[in-house]
Amino acid sequence: MANHPSALKRVKQSQARRLRNMSTRSRIKTTVKKFYQVLETGAMEAARPAMIQAIAQIDRAASKGVVHPRTASRKISRLSKKLHRHSVQSA
Repeated sequence: MANHPSALKRVKQSQARRLRNMSTRSRIKTTVKKFYQVLETGAMEAARPAMIQAIAQIDRAASKGVVHPRTASRKISRLSKKLHRHSVQSA
């Protein structure tokens, strides 16, 4: 355990950041899951807004440093690829 006042402060700060980052990551997972659920139902008019919402969450997390920018880019790419494949199959 930390002994110096500055080290104690850093522990508190990192715990607060960890909680904040966990909630952001959870929000990303939830929106991505909702997008996949909409894709499963086959409602293409509802899939695009769900994807836009998921992309917004991922971009927000990347801009705040919660996820790495390349990770965010990869996740967004996979979402858009999924939507495109699904729209081509249903057409």
